[in-house]
Amino acid sequence: MSDSAVPKKCSRCQVLKSRDAFAGNKAARDGLQAYCRECWAQYHQERQVARGENVRPRVAAPEGHKYCRTCGEIKPHSEWTKNKTASDGLAALCKTCKADKGRAHHLKRNYGMTEAQRDEMITSQMGICVICLKAPAVHVDHCRETGRVRGVLCFNCNSAIGKLGDDPDTTRRAAAYLEGNAWKPTLVAPGVYRLPS
Repeated sequence: MSDSAVPKKCSRCQVLKSRDAFAGNKAARDGLQAYCRECWAQYHQERQVARGENVRPRVAAPEGHKYCRTCGEIKPHSEWTKNKTASDGLAALCKTCKADKGRAHHLKRNYGMTEAQRDEMITSQMGICVICLKAPAVHVDHCRETGRVRGVLCFNCNSAIGKLGDDPDTTRRAAAYLEGNAWKPTLVAPGVYRLPS
């Protein structure tokens, strides 16, 4: 009989269980924890209570589902990202909550603002991009040198400003070009050009 087919007795509940009921432990002789998964979870919660730590109650979920502590909903496993290190192989937050948290952290880390401040800025712009006045404002625009937030633009206008290097002179020349007034340099001497003022 192979080692994997031999059942193991839990040191805590004293019940003979399959080896799948035990978590791995490389330091142990047989490579498994002494307690089964259920007993280990119970033992861990008892230790947390003894230390005065906050213990979250377990929420029962049907097979193939998991409870999200952030939104308080039970969702199918397809609504979760993978996490190899977790005991169930799934992330702690559902995809929706993880995306919301990621957006909030992105705004705080990159622009020093909250989602409420961004929404207030969008409302003050009547929800549209302040450059094209057509598309919805969704991308925070900031000065690359100072980091100061200038407004909320649509994707196209925000990327256009970035591609023009945040340079007002370049932007003015681009506007003049579009109006049919190309700013052409004048040749003064071999290799020396004068730009129009």
